[in-house]
Amino acid sequence: MPHYTSHAGVVLVVDDAIETLGFLCEALSQQDYTVLVARNAAEALERLEIATPDAVLLDCVMPGESGFSLCRRIKADPAWAHVPVIFMTGLSETDHIVEGFACGGVDYVVKPLKLPEVLARLARHMHNAHVGRMAQAAVDVAGMGVVVLDRQGRIAWRSPQAALWLEQAFGASTAAATAWLQSAWDTTAQHPLGGSSLLAQPVGEVGIGERMLVLRVGTDNLRASTQRLQDASLTPRETEVLGWLAKGKTNRDIAQILGMSPRTVNKHLEHVFEKLGVETRAAAAAIASGSLAA
Repeated sequence: MPHYTSHAGVVLVVDDAIETLGFLCEALSQQDYTVLVARNAAEALERLEIATPDAVLLDCVMPGESGFSLCRRIKADPAWAHVPVIFMTGLSETDHIVEGFACGGVDYVVKPLKLPEVLARLARHMHNAHVGRMAQAAVDVAGMGVVVLDRQGRIAWRSPQAALWLEQAFGASTAAATAWLQSAWDTTAQHPLGGSSLLAQPVGEVGIGERMLVLRVGTDNLRASTQRLQDASLTPRETEVLGWLAKGKTNRDIAQILGMSPRTVNKHLEHVFEKLGVETRAAAAAIASGSLAA
């Protein structure tokens, strides 16, 4: 039977105090973590260039570049931005705590360190980061990309597949990509991509003022969606209802917009689902969005 080697993950510990490094290295090793160590920001960046850790335990105050500044640099690099950073600090003043979160840290522990607390927080944040990466990978494997726009319409987050498509479509022009994504805030947007089309479809709000968009590529799907709608022979009213459904509106929203009761909207949707041969709102909306963008 094959033998598999496993470990709890890779942790980068950054601290200028040798006793802290020794204490944490021993404790983390006993928990099956692989530990990388650095005594300042420069050494930490060298370690990051060699291997991307699953988490960083970072001292706030060190000779030279501070932990806050290093955290900003980590979060600014797409290759490291997903790594959770936990600050270790003897500074418990509110201003320092706020700065730690503002520069991208997910948590902090106060020195002198309480090992059970450090291990518990570390395990939780590594788990959350792992789940997030798995969800991101699942979206990309499904042939789609995801972008989240913040309340100002700026790109707050994008999956690797979305980043690749946007670069192919807009090159290094972040402003052009952002402007195009903003045009998809409430309706599907389309942009040429090689011999196909890049589509951005709004999914809805994922936070206060934040908007999620799903990206996908293809021309055959667009033609198929258009043909499917034509074959369905929807009535003008059913087409209106489906159009608002594709824009993410609820039955109550559609009822108010079209001046009918939610029950009537539901009846129209039942007919739409039957004619399109689908069972869910999402499937009907996907067909409508593909046709509208074609």
